Amino acid sequence: MRRTVWSLATALAVATSALMLAALPAKAQAIDILALGASNTYGKGVSRNQAYPRHLQNLLRARGIKARVRNAGINGNTTGQMRARLPGALRRSTRLVILQPGGNDRRRGISRTARSANIRAMKRYLRGRGIAVVMLRNRLIGAVARRHPRPDGQHFLGSGYRALAARLLPRVLQAIPRR
Repeated sequence: MRRTVWSLATALAVATSALMLAALPAKAQAIDILALGASNTYGKGVSRNQAYPRHLQNLLRARGIKARVRNAGINGNTTGQMRARLPGALRRSTRLVILQPGGNDRRRGISRTARSANIRAMKRYLRGRGIAVVMLRNRLIGAVARRHPRPDGQHFLGSGYRALAARLLPRVLQAIPRR
């Protein structure tokens, strides 16, 4: 009889523990954010740890948001090149893309019409997969470059990448998908 009582008590304890564990919220998974762009996403002139995606990740985490911001910037990329590599840069877990089309199209003689078509196609592709998009426009890049310029006038000192992340943070916070 004693063995039966112990077995029932053990079974009851195990079942209660299982129910309690099931009631707990699942461990929050990090929000996967992809930063897709050209040299100002890559972090030209600084180490990858000083590029804006890393600073943005740190700012999000400081606010208690578990996020991973992946840097998919490539120096010199055009919008056509970004469009071609976008599908391969995404993960199933990607929930937000920060798109920085840059100015390489203009420097390479690619028309505004083609540039606009590439940007529209990328946005349509992402939204069709339920992925939010934040545009990192050249106006913001230019504003930061004027305050934190490298000698080329297009890229930033390390402080500029930090400033860019801080200026981008409110838009990213607004665009992060709610679960």
